[in-house]
Amino acid sequence: MNTDVLVIGSGIAGLSFAIKTAIARPDAAVVVLTKSSSDVCSSSRAQGGIAVVLDRVRDSFEQHIEDTMKAGRGVNDPYIVEMVISQAPERLQELIDWGTSFDANELGELELGLEGGHSQKRIVHHRDLTGKEMVTKLLQKAASLENITFYDHYFVTDLLLNKTGTKSTCVGVEALDNNSGKLIDINSRITYLATGGSGRIFSNTTNPSVATGDGVAMAMRAGAKVSGMNYIQFHPTALYSKDSHALFLISEAVRGYGAHLVNHEGKRFVFKYDPRGELATRDIVSEAIAEELKATGEEYVFLDCRHLDESSFKEHFPTIVQHCTSVGLDVMTDLIPVVPAAHYQCGGIEVNEFSRTSIGNLYAAGECAQTGLHGSNRLASNSLLEALVFSHQAAGVVVRELNFIPSPKTGEEEKVLVKGFGADKFTLQEIRSSLNKLMTYGLLHASGVNEKERALDNIKALQTKLNMFPHSGNLAYFELKNMLQAAQLIVEQAVEASVTRSYGETMKSFRKLSIPEPA
Repeated sequence: MNTDVLVIGSGIAGLSFAIKTAIARPDAAVVVLTKSSSDVCSSSRAQGGIAVVLDRVRDSFEQHIEDTMKAGRGVNDPYIVEMVISQAPERLQELIDWGTSFDANELGELELGLEGGHSQKRIVHHRDLTGKEMVTKLLQKAASLENITFYDHYFVTDLLLNKTGTKSTCVGVEALDNNSGKLIDINSRITYLATGGSGRIFSNTTNPSVATGDGVAMAMRAGAKVSGMNYIQFHPTALYSKDSHALFLISEAVRGYGAHLVNHEGKRFVFKYDPRGELATRDIVSEAIAEELKATGEEYVFLDCRHLDESSFKEHFPTIVQHCTSVGLDVMTDLIPVVPAAHYQCGGIEVNEFSRTSIGNLYAAGECAQTGLHGSNRLASNSLLEALVFSHQAAGVVVRELNFIPSPKTGEEEKVLVKGFGADKFTLQEIRSSLNKLMTYGLLHASGVNEKERALDNIKALQTKLNMFPHSGNLAYFELKNMLQAAQLIVEQAVEASVTRSYGETMKSFRKLSIPEPA
């Protein structure tokens, strides 16, 4: 298979880039690959919204910038922060022009919500289904463009490279067609990684099944620069479940709406750790919950919505109300048990302001990319904005340079994987479960260097065990391989941060990366 532009992933970063490129270059073929179906992504689960400064009387770009820098503990890139925030109104208008609907009042003015870490109301939303609304409308827009083609159930196993001396150029990918079980080469002029994060590595996560660190792992194997992987953001309010790996997210917006966090005695406790209480940033609220659980020996705390107006709450948060009802919780009469869960990968593949990686013709955006926006902790509702802005930046470069990139070579014949030599599903699940038990909130945020190093040794032992089955040709095998490599990066960089630098400083030097412009 040959194409001009190859997009890996169908979240907001991938779709918005594909749309902009296809519109500007109707002569170019754009292929979008997804390892599941095109609507399965972290973007579609985003409940909160997009942070955009619209009220210029009470709010300002400067305030949004300051809030972002504070949330990231000052290790964000100030240039990138200003670039992203200043583009927000324009990127929002494009979404509206493409048919995306956002909540508005009777005068037609967009309603603005408040979330943790924000000094003003600036969250544009579609009830508690903002991500789903955006993805749905972007998919519809992409489907209307004749030069965009979707291929579902294709899992990218590795990047294809041309190497000249020390310079590597991406010329496509090797992908597993899950329907046929064949490996094929897909050659492209431009490859754009929008593969999402790595939350499924962890014991508790809010991420979908596809979040297995694939983009970071394959980029690392190709020699791309990766940093900040130890900055995994835990969302403080995931619905507790003793038997589930993936936990349902209770949006940040619920606390912004007025919900309280209370312990088993019914007492609010976050004010002991930060004067903003429940409206502190996610890292602080997660830490407060972890400390409370450590002190009390309990497994969860509670989110209390009982004092809020019932009809208004149910109108704003129908998805949350419906899910809680399905598990036997009435949000108006019951306390909601919650725990921190791995939610967002703040580090990743290093890119510049145009989404270029350190490998030629390879771009990355969204959660798999390290852009410099988030620092050590992402401010709520900045992620959808980041995806839109960096996709816009990348598309502007790609549409100008596409003609100067040689046409992709003819691909090799399909390779049929040898079956029968791989690890069985029980062995793969055993390794995966062992990894999940290792990767916890406490490992990254509460353990010492020795405990982190022991975890790293265990991860390497799991890799050795998996490598005993080199011919495993199925999706579960490739995902697990990526998960282990991403976990190794996370823990290695956590050890480095613990040994050599104080918390919040590891990324101060990463923006020194100079990504060369193409010749």
